[in-house]
Formats: sequence, structure tokens, C-alpha cells
Amino acid sequence: MKEARPGMVSFLGSGEAASTGRRVHEWLFQQLAPPVRAAILETPAGFELNSAYVAGHIADFLRAHLQNYQPQISVIPARRRGAAEGPDNPQVIAPLLKANYIFMGAGSPTYAARHLGGTRAWYTLLARHRLGATLSLASAAAIAMGTHTLPVYEIYKAGEDPHWRPGLDLLGLYGLRLVIVTHWNNTEGGAHMDTSRCYVGKARLDPLLSLLPPETTVVGIDEHTAIIMDLVAGSCSVMGVGGVTLVHGRQEEVYPSGSTFLLQELGPVRWPDPGEGIPPEVWHEALTSHTEEHAEEEETIPEEVASLILSREAARNQRDWATADDLRERLAALGYRVMDNPEGSRWERLRG
Repeated sequence: MKEARPGMVSFLGSGEAASTGRRVHEWLFQQLAPPVRAAILETPAGFELNSAYVAGHIADFLRAHLQNYQPQISVIPARRRGAAEGPDNPQVIAPLLKANYIFMGAGSPTYAARHLGGTRAWYTLLARHRLGATLSLASAAAIAMGTHTLPVYEIYKAGEDPHWRPGLDLLGLYGLRLVIVTHWNNTEGGAHMDTSRCYVGKARLDPLLSLLPPETTVVGIDEHTAIIMDLVAGSCSVMGVGGVTLVHGRQEEVYPSGSTFLLQELGPVRWPDPGEGIPPEVWHEALTSHTEEHAEEEETIPEEVASLILSREAARNQRDWATADDLRERLAALGYRVMDNPEGSRWERLRG
């Protein structure tokens, strides 16, 4: 089994169930070894009476628009801390142990941070990511992942004075001190009301920035735009219709869609030890599941199949697409599916 490395992290400003979101999900799916096993956490919208619908809508979207990948999708309630079906119930969060794609989206950032932080679900998510799972975080869930969380509902809807709340600090162990603000370029308020900066407006957010520790980087993500962080490669890429704005103190830098930049632009990067910051029993459980999962994937294949896979890879390297397609069909006839991604080819045994 190859050494486990952390998975991708994607922050999406909005549009997780729109055309831009589909392209982001698809690109991330392409980086995974099949099958895609997606887990969708309800937690950010757990206070809403229709939280099951909110998460189910994303599940239906992925099934309908990315059916070529035949994703195996689980919706995990985990709506509130202390509840019978909450984020500390091992049976409720069990699908996380097999997930290689973990999604959270709409809801309340402060609610998500309050009801996930320190729970078994949160530590299992960290462990799965450390072992290679991709994290796909949109809107409210993305905001909750920073060192500080913007209390959007409290300021925009309830009229509280602008302030910060503690965040989940997803990337703190990697040395990054980030604050995430989605809906950065929102214009729903029209000419008479500034709803940018996730509805709180520039005039209210700017004074808040001066209250953050000086090493903090604010990541402002436009709507229908994603920043995808590849921790292993040390790079970030911007995908979608808008841009990503990095704010360091009083300096701003905008990266438009299609651009890439070094992860170090977000701050000094460190590499955590395996299991660091995760309770030993949770890390052991996740590591055991990961080992069993890859033992199944690394089953012995017939010599003929192995030879065809190598021949097809050679044809692809020579850009002999006709031969590569022919070899793909021969492999399918023998019961094996080959999927290509930028890192090479991966295979799986067809079931049925």
C-alpha cells in the first residue's frame, strides 16, 4: 500500500448545485481512485427543519449530473451535538470511515463550528482527510473552517455588532492561519445595500480584519468560484466564474479563474505527524479502515489483465489514442474498468 497523503481541499464560494459546482465536483472526482464514495454531512444546516432536504438535494445533484462516476453517496444526519443521531454517534457517522469525498455546504457557519468542533465526526473527517479523502466545503461550511468564523446570520439578520467567533481551524495543523469568507462579491442588495463579503458588507468587514492576528490570511471567494488546495503539490488553483482575493493586513491580491499560485502564498506551511491532533482511538479506527480498504483494492489481477493495462499506459504515453481505446474495450470485456486522471490510470474490477 502506498504511503497515505492528505487529500485535496476545495472551498466553493457558492453554487455547489449549479453548473460551476458540477465542474468542481467532477474535477475532484477525477482525482480519486474509483469508486467514488461520497459522504454528505447535514450539520451546517442541522438547525433547519428541512436539513435532510438540503443535504439530499446535493446527493441527488451528484447522482444525476455525475452519474458516469457511479458515486456511492451517504447522507449523514449528525445535526446537533448531544442528539441521539448526533456527530458523536459512531453508527451515524460510520460512512465517513469509507468516504473518499466528504461534502458540507449551506447553513450557518457558527452553528457548524459549534456542533462539529471536538466531536467524533470532526476528528474522523480530519483522519480521513489525512489519509487521502478530498474535502469539498461550500458556503457556510467553508466559512466555519477558518481560525475565526464570521457570524453571518447574527450580524446580517439579527443585528449583532460585528465580531468573530471561534472557527474549526481545519488547516491549522498545516501551519496555515486562514479566515474564509464566501459570497465575497455578492450583489443581492443592489445599489442601496452592500451585501458583499458574505452579506455583511465591506464597511462592516474591514474593521473586523484589523482584529485578526497579524499572521492571518483572509481568503475571499467569489460566488460560483472555488479555490482548490493541493497540499501534496503545494499549490492552489482557482476555478469558476469569479476570483479569489487574498488579504494580508492591508494588502489584497486577486487571483482570477484559471490562475494557480503556491500554497505558501497563504502562509508558512508545515507537515503534521500522522495522527497529530486526532484522538488515538479515532485515528486507529480510521487507519484500520483505510488499510482494509486498500488491501481489497490491491488484490492480485490476472497476468493477461496486468499486461493489457501496461500496454494501454504505454499507448497513452505515445498519444496512440486509438490503441488505448481498443485496449480499454478489451479490458472491459475481461471485467475491468480503467479510468484516467492527470496522475495516470487507475483500474477497478467491474461488479455484477
